[in-house]
Amino acid sequence: MTKPVCLVTGVGPGKGTGGEIARRFAEGGYQVAMLARNGDNLAELEAEINGATAFPCDVGDLDALIATIAEVRKRLGDPSVVIHNALRSVRGGILELDPEDLERNFRVNTTALLHLARETIPAMLKAGKGAILVTGNTSATRGKTNWGFFASTKAAQRILAESIAREFGPQGIHTAYFVIDASIDTPRTRPILAPDAPDAFFAKPVAIADEMYHVAHQDRSTWSFLVELRPFGEIW
Repeated sequence: MTKPVCLVTGVGPGKGTGGEIARRFAEGGYQVAMLARNGDNLAELEAEINGATAFPCDVGDLDALIATIAEVRKRLGDPSVVIHNALRSVRGGILELDPEDLERNFRVNTTALLHLARETIPAMLKAGKGAILVTGNTSATRGKTNWGFFASTKAAQRILAESIAREFGPQGIHTAYFVIDASIDTPRTRPILAPDAPDAFFAKPVAIADEMYHVAHQDRSTWSFLVELRPFGEIW
């Protein structure tokens, strides 16, 4: 039998969230299409993860994204699981930032999700099943000083995901949104964000990937939509 296909955007270098998601679904028997801008990083993961294929693509280039999804379908087949992990963020004051950055954030965080859904849902509907998972964070639930250009687009992303869930859930398509209330422990981010913080401060990418795999395979009688993940030491 042909293996099912999982498409993952935002697959970065090393042991990051995207890479661990790709690894977990490959271990679970999927052919994994990995999308990200950096082709070199993808090539390293492709060599490392059995069953993963690199598709270099800037998801903020919407025409390129649509073309890449078509290439995934041609080479691997129709995705039965789509995971939108790519994000774009800028930090700064409302009066200081370039308004074009808001548009760029929106294309990566929200409009890309729209196209991922539009390009893959028809085949899922034909199959009568499928899953669309989106990685978010607490910015999707609140506006904060210096994070307005990011939070507004993540909030829009969450609402779009909920709209997809409500429209296509009754037709067998499971959509879930993950609010990751944590700093994620990666070799790239930990030294920058909190180099002296204890392990309890961080969420592990491999654990996030495990939970996403679990949610993608929930029984239809107990589907989740809004999934909050945080370390046991997080104050909330």
